[in-house]
Amino acid sequence: MRDVTDADFEEQVLRSGRPVLVEFTAEWCGPCRQLAPVLKSIAEEERDRLDVVAIDVDANPETAVKYGVLSMPTLMVFKDGEPVWSRVGARPKRRLLEELAGTV
Repeated sequence: MRDVTDADFEEQVLRSGRPVLVEFTAEWCGPCRQLAPVLKSIAEEERDRLDVVAIDVDANPETAVKYGVLSMPTLMVFKDGEPVWSRVGARPKRRLLEELAGTV
């Protein structure tokens, strides 16, 4: 799992040749801290077919505004430069993998 910014979001996410799971997060967000180990684990397990990145909405507000992110954590999957799946809130790993199954 790596961090992206407003400056490199297009290159790292929108131009990626694979699906990218983006976590819109913030330092002050408790549920985001809960979700961090889940996303790290998914990033390792699914590294052959999915990239997992995080973007801090306080430090990178342009991207959050562009995609209408109002609550943290917001998770989005991007494919071919477009968001194809979105959820708000932390969830257990098993449930997140079930929800992602049809999109990745």
